Amino acid sequence: MTCLVVGTGGREHALARALAADPVVGAVHCAPGNPGIAAVATLHPVDQMDGEAVAELAVSLGADLVVVGPEAPLVAGVADAVRARGIAVFGPSGAAAQLEGSKAFAKEVMEAAGVPTAAARVCTTSEQVAAALDEFGAPYVVKDDGLAAGKGVVVTSDRAAALAHAEGCDRVVIEEYLDGPEVSLFAICGWNEAEGTTVYPLQPAQDFKRIFDGDEGGNTGGMGAYTPLPWAPEGLVDEVLRDVLQPTVDEMARRGTPFSGLLYAGLALTSRGTRVVEFNTRFGDPETQPLMALLDAPLSPLLMGAATGTLASVPAPTWKDGNAVAVVMASAGYPESSSKGDVISGLDAAEGLDDVHVIHAGTALSEAGEPVTAGGRVLAVVATGSSLAAAREAAYAGVGEISFDGAQHRTDIALKAAQA
Repeated sequence: MTCLVVGTGGREHALARALAADPVVGAVHCAPGNPGIAAVATLHPVDQMDGEAVAELAVSLGADLVVVGPEAPLVAGVADAVRARGIAVFGPSGAAAQLEGSKAFAKEVMEAAGVPTAAARVCTTSEQVAAALDEFGAPYVVKDDGLAAGKGVVVTSDRAAALAHAEGCDRVVIEEYLDGPEVSLFAICGWNEAEGTTVYPLQPAQDFKRIFDGDEGGNTGGMGAYTPLPWAPEGLVDEVLRDVLQPTVDEMARRGTPFSGLLYAGLALTSRGTRVVEFNTRFGDPETQPLMALLDAPLSPLLMGAATGTLASVPAPTWKDGNAVAVVMASAGYPESSSKGDVISGLDAAEGLDDVHVIHAGTALSEAGEPVTAGGRVLAVVATGSSLAAAREAAYAGVGEISFDGAQHRTDIALKAAQA
């Protein structure tokens, strides 16, 4: 099988790495990719937002399966363009990707499907925003309705800060605050007309959104993640499948926009029960990195089954024993800005450690061929271990080998769970 992965980041590196290790896969390509992905795939300088260009590349490569990684190409309909050429695509249609592309749309679908989530108000004027903030009270939760690379949400007790964030958005969703820990649960979904939607949940993971230890500082795309979650309530996956995932995909099919691809439920385990914080319509970054490290089944049959409507005939995913931790290293200035061109050293030393590998996200090569920073989240050090503490220790040993000017990382990824 020939696979083409679309995207440039850590998620795409983790997926390409898993596909390259898959015995069913003969060749992996990536457009446009990054220097780390080049170690496991052939790169092609194609604009990931140009559906026709991606489709042409897929045809020219004889691709059997195209995997669209990021949310922006999915919302822009890149998967539709490829699918129109008769090539199997893992990723929802542009219409179905609105579950992530519009938080207001996602709320509408959840209400229709009876999915438990935070009460919310959709606001387009400053007067509506002020009224909604007063209705729900602090802490205030203000979400940009559209895509914002994981940084469109502000949670604050400062009413002025909440109003200021809303002013910078065309349309916002104001929500009641959800207490309790957050959990990421991904599900591979495949649809056909005869059987409806088959949903295979993956094992739960948790990511860390704030830039600094103790969940302080600005919101980011994610500074680290781990899986499994030793503290997760027994039966959580079954509950979420029954009350969240299956009702959502059934409602999407009822609307004539069946969901095929990866549905990511961001959940809050509140004092009043499990609630959906948000939906994403693609593998999350950085949770994908530790999940792929523990996946104990070939990835391509699952993705191809979802893409072709035959997922029900593919065995459900299985998992290796043990734990996996990913620690993100970010560039100077992130999340407000990012530093580009800083030379990265120590990658080979980190990769040489037992049970450790490095996933590239915002990296490039200098004219001299040296790896340099090229974005906010630069890379993730991923490690596995027989215990969460062992996986943490290995991941941070890898982080200790890598350096670049202004490097930032959290020191408390999975710490609380490892100490429990």
